[in-house]
Amino acid sequence: MAGRIAFQGEPGAYSHQACQQARPDFQVVPCQTFEDVVEMTRSGEVDLGMLAVENSTYGRVADVHSLLPKAGLHIVDEAFVRVHVNLLGVPGAKLQQVREAHGHVVILPQCAAFLKGHDIKGVISSDNARAAREVAEAANPARAALASELAAQIYGLDVIARHIEDHKNNTTRFLVMSRAADTRRRSDHMITTFTFQVRNIPAALYKAMGGFATNGVNMTKLESYMVGGSFTATEFYADVEGHPEDPPLARALEELGFFTTHVNVLGVYPADRQRG
Repeated sequence: MAGRIAFQGEPGAYSHQACQQARPDFQVVPCQTFEDVVEMTRSGEVDLGMLAVENSTYGRVADVHSLLPKAGLHIVDEAFVRVHVNLLGVPGAKLQQVREAHGHVVILPQCAAFLKGHDIKGVISSDNARAAREVAEAANPARAALASELAAQIYGLDVIARHIEDHKNNTTRFLVMSRAADTRRRSDHMITTFTFQVRNIPAALYKAMGGFATNGVNMTKLESYMVGGSFTATEFYADVEGHPEDPPLARALEELGFFTTHVNVLGVYPADRQRG
């Protein structure tokens, strides 16, 4: 094995799928929470951590965006995982037998049309892979799980219905975290992620962003969140295209420094091939 990579969820989760996609030669280590993934990576128990940060249908994973700046880790890669939802049942179960479909609260609305069309009741589970495991343990053809095909393989379930999600472009973005930064130019298309806090002056955010516009730097994400329970100390999280050594981005970051109290680069890494 090349190393160990931790993810949040049980074996068969979409985060597990992301690990297989991004680091196929690594041993996977399931964790109960995002905080556990960060701590195992930070302590050296694992080499890398896989964190889900946003979904194309349901937006950002709020806990992760507040966790990243204080994690003490570095983003070294990103992985876009196409989320296919499947109805999994015990071996031999038929669609007409299924009365309940168990899945995470986020995944249930993603296949609401299918469930309604087949008169199947959605039941909330804490984790999609856990739902698959519990369906396998219950051995009841009336109970099914909404999960990945990987989960079906792990828990010995049949795929009763494949790719039942309502939105056919449903994708989740994951970040690969490491204790050590890797800022090498590993691709022609690099992404730089950083956080910053603007100075308490009029039009500070407008001025801070001006350098990116005038230098032709494409900012693909800009989000804000409160820090320290304050309504005035707003932290911003940003993704931009380019490497900090590229002259346009270097100039934009230098200008950013004039209007911020601090800038924290979280990672410099290759853009996933699935980026538009």
